[in-house]
Amino acid sequence: TSILLVFVVMILFHPAFSIYINSLSSAGSLTISSNRTLVSPGNIFELGFFRTNSSSRWYLGIWYKQLSERTYVWVANRDNPLSNSIGTLKISDMNLLLVDHSNKSVWSTNLTRGNERSSLVVAELLANGNFVMRDSNNNDAGGFLWQSFDYPTDTLLPEMKLGYNLKKGLNRFLTSWRSSEDPSSGEISYKLEMRRLPEFYLWNEDFPMHRSGPWNGIEFSGIPEDQKSSYMAYNFTENSEGVAYTFRMTNNSIYSRLTVSSEGNFERLTWNPLLGMWNVFWSSPVDAQCDMYRTCGPYSYCDVNTSPVCNCIQGFNPSNVQLWDLRDGAGGCIRRTRLSCSGDGFTRMKNMKLPETTMATVDRSFGLKECEKRCLSDCNCTAFANADIRNGGTGCVFWTGRLDDMRNYAADHGQDLYVKVAAADLVKKRNANGKNIS
Repeated sequence: TSILLVFVVMILFHPAFSIYINSLSSAGSLTISSNRTLVSPGNIFELGFFRTNSSSRWYLGIWYKQLSERTYVWVANRDNPLSNSIGTLKISDMNLLLVDHSNKSVWSTNLTRGNERSSLVVAELLANGNFVMRDSNNNDAGGFLWQSFDYPTDTLLPEMKLGYNLKKGLNRFLTSWRSSEDPSSGEISYKLEMRRLPEFYLWNEDFPMHRSGPWNGIEFSGIPEDQKSSYMAYNFTENSEGVAYTFRMTNNSIYSRLTVSSEGNFERLTWNPLLGMWNVFWSSPVDAQCDMYRTCGPYSYCDVNTSPVCNCIQGFNPSNVQLWDLRDGAGGCIRRTRLSCSGDGFTRMKNMKLPETTMATVDRSFGLKECEKRCLSDCNCTAFANADIRNGGTGCVFWTGRLDDMRNYAADHGQDLYVKVAAADLVKKRNANGKNIS
């Protein structure tokens, strides 16, 4: 059946009227040669064809429309570019389809649908930069047939979700450009690892570079720089539908985005309109030592204010003294005294990035004192901490086995970690200065 082209237009009240189209129906198309684009309501984002300065290959992408510095936030065919300046985006058989000069498909939404057929399917660029495909009679976000927010490239925009959609079986993660002039998938990625206490990892191909630490109700314990601001709000959700991080702007006149760079950084960038450039709000890893994954080995923690930077937890000694003296802390530490499973105690470590949660379990039903009792009664428990630090702290994270990838921070960052040590080592510490004992 032939389907009419439907345009959703926005008229900006300038001295001269400007008419922008933000949707495409089954009868319409975008081509490179026409230079036609879709522009979001609010005139913030634009979708169309582009090529980088040093390339003759063409891509379908989304960018900020009004910024003086062209900034791409999504690329459809990043790993299958058009070889020349002939390309068409259209809706065909209930899918978005990008074809080259020979009408060969180079990218598609690749949806399979049942026998039902809508009278009209519309592709639309929304005000938040989400490119969606929907039935024309269903504008509900939950009813989108497809959306670009589910398939990020290197950028997380406000209202996008990073992590798992369990209903759709999607893991939404970021992958860097190959270089500043090459949008193809690079070596750096930022992904959520699903555990009982999920964490994000920055990867260089298969090598972990940085760990976010678990979400503690306010922040990721390994990214204290991303504190709440007056114009930004953060959220991390865990439920039956998914596990994901998102943020939103409380002041929509400010542009902020998260991106993973080809240089190996996960960073927040905020647009400075006075200078006409992106300002690096924060970047991870922050330092080349304590922020790098497992700089210090098991049962040791990194401290930028000590020399060497690796330190054994109270009650532990270097596992290899010779290497430790050579400032190689990768071997970590071992217990000075074996746990007896009766009479053991805890050393309280303040302002910590919590250990890796591979061997961690979570119980959100009780408070810190009960956590201590449970860890003491479990011979395999090696440490515990609050799962949520808001309102004085609630819930518990328990670690069994070794403790990895820890560091401490200055005041007001990180959180308390309680590590189980033998009673004899607690006495030694108490005799020395009486500090840091639970």
